[in-house]
Amino acid sequence: MQRTIVQPPALGDAALAELKHWLGISRTNDDVALTGLLETSTAICEAFIGQAPLRQTVEEIMPICSSWHELVSRPVHQLVAATLIASDASRQSLGEPGYAIDWRGAGSACVRLLQPLEGRGVALQLEVGIAEDWASLPAPLGQGIIRLAAHHFRDREQKGSAVPPASVTALWRPWRSVRLG
Repeated sequence: MQRTIVQPPALGDAALAELKHWLGISRTNDDVALTGLLETSTAICEAFIGQAPLRQTVEEIMPICSSWHELVSRPVHQLVAATLIASDASRQSLGEPGYAIDWRGAGSACVRLLQPLEGRGVALQLEVGIAEDWASLPAPLGQGIIRLAAHHFRDREQKGSAVPPASVTALWRPWRSVRLG
């Protein structure tokens, strides 16, 4: 399964203002670095909990087969587009009768092709994410992202740990989805 972010989540000014308040920073000198840390912390949050915290558009490429194919991205809000990737890498839109989607619990979804196709695969463009924007993000997820970004900012001169601090994972753990198999 190949997954690509088409439109990343929009953090907005509120997240940056919250991080700057947490760090006690009032000037704009570090805004670019802080925004990068927020983006990275959001990606780490997504990897840890197994769900996109903020709304974003992703593309998943699924193999051409007639069986149900479970999507990796969660929670799925809608399937925006489906395109057939031909052998020469050109793309052709698939109409709605060309596939079926099965909405499952916890924001997961499965897709099945309804007609035989020839090509490399099918690209599915999906809108995923727990919250529409930073203001509607559940507080534990937002606080974890802020704390992780602040942790990385404070330790930017040190060799950082690959594991988020326990104070961050404690906030995220209830949101973590565990899959067997």
